[in-house]
Amino acid sequence: MSLSFRNEKSSGLLTVARARFAAAMALLLGAGPASAGIRWNFQTPVTPIARQIYHLQDLMFGVCVVIFVIVFGVMFYSIFAHRKSKGHKPATFHQSTTIEVIWTVIPFLILVAVAVPATATLLKMENTSDSALTVRVTGYQWKWHYDYPAQGIGFFSDLSTPVAQIENQEPKNRHYLLQVDHPLVLPVGEKIRFQITAKDVIHSWWVPSFGVKTDAIPGFVNQSWAEIDVPGTYRGQCTELCGMGHAFMPVVVKAVSQADFKKWVAAQKALMVASAAGDNTTWTEADLLSHGKAVFAANCSACHQINGQGIAGTFPPLSAGKPFSAAPAMLQKLRHRGFLTAGGHVVMGPVKNHLRIVLHGIAGTPMPSFSGQLSNADIAAVVTYERNAFGNHTGDVIQPAQVAVLR
Repeated sequence: MSLSFRNEKSSGLLTVARARFAAAMALLLGAGPASAGIRWNFQTPVTPIARQIYHLQDLMFGVCVVIFVIVFGVMFYSIFAHRKSKGHKPATFHQSTTIEVIWTVIPFLILVAVAVPATATLLKMENTSDSALTVRVTGYQWKWHYDYPAQGIGFFSDLSTPVAQIENQEPKNRHYLLQVDHPLVLPVGEKIRFQITAKDVIHSWWVPSFGVKTDAIPGFVNQSWAEIDVPGTYRGQCTELCGMGHAFMPVVVKAVSQADFKKWVAAQKALMVASAAGDNTTWTEADLLSHGKAVFAANCSACHQINGQGIAGTFPPLSAGKPFSAAPAMLQKLRHRGFLTAGGHVVMGPVKNHLRIVLHGIAGTPMPSFSGQLSNADIAAVVTYERNAFGNHTGDVIQPAQVAVLR
């Protein structure tokens, strides 16, 4: 089972019983208003697969309750009514062939009753044929990339929870760590196939209301599907421990009508054209710094920290002149790139070296390549920001054209 923080419609006597049990426990434990919305059940299903999983869970819960009541009822009755102090003797029917057959056949029949619907659900989960739309989902540390091959559009989806909330400087909102800058937008009423993979380490793409939880493995493509019935916003997370930013990889899906989906696709294509135009223009220093700060917060702050201080021994700081100690192999690579002095102090180094590090990463270190994640304008902006923030005052202003040459 999983905790659900959404209001749900009761389905059957078992669900009602669970809800009443949860409410009773809340009263016994003195639960306050903050936990009033907790339900001990799955989130409300909005796809055929999710509904089958929901009902299969109800079936399993019912079977377990019946077995529990019968087994423990007989056991406690036997302990009480046939205790030695009342003169009862040990039973002698243990060698009965009939009894042996009965308690072998009954579990077999229970297993069949559960296995048939479970197998049907598993087979249906794997059937991605006749899909009207395909979406490629790629996991990165620590974000998702969504690509619509037939529509010719794609984008990254990053955590958008304010840093002040993460650092406990302001109250956390309702969707803390479950907000993104660009949600995945999907149409309702169409079968959608998800092709799921990863670029670095193993991730897992999970949306509870869809009944979808699929591993994203580098070098492999796993498939799943969903057909959403109800428009709305649905949230999930990466459920495979994938590094220090694992908690900052939410999944947000916005389900809209088919007409609104077509409008959204047209708008995304216009944005892509505008982004491409940005790579061919000359930016002002103020615009580069402003855009670079946003790019840094979305892509670099998880490792180098929002204040550029880094994490000792793992992620180097970007602050001017700050010492950095780590494994000798990492330090050697950073010195070779001109990022560290011989004494281990941080310097910005030549602009080309800095651009190459962001573009291509550093093999053998946690620094990834951003050439496939950021545009020329994004890289120009973030490098300009890094070279003029955190105590660095190089005065360098990098344009997208400079990035294009090195790319």
